[in-house]
Amino acid sequence: MRDRLDETLEAEQHAAAAAARRRRSLRDHLLDAEDREAVGVVSASDGQIYRGKVWSVGSDHVVLTDEATSWVVAIEHIAAFEVR
Repeated sequence: MRDRLDETLEAEQHAAAAAARRRRSLRDHLLDAEDREAVGVVSASDGQIYRGKVWSVGSDHVVLTDEATSWVVAIEHIAAFEVR
């Protein structure tokens, strides 16, 4: 009985984790990258590519920075985001 309950609990936790991953927004991924101080590559809808450390994430934008430059990119204009 105990083993069956453990298996059920594990299956429910796995399903809940999968559902949470599916509900994550682009902003959630950007926030995770900011927390990890990760370098990201943003492809904007106009074809521009931005690469830099995810410095900060606002409600509608992300700031990427490298040694010399900072870019503010509106989240609504991000076509793709990759963490390096």
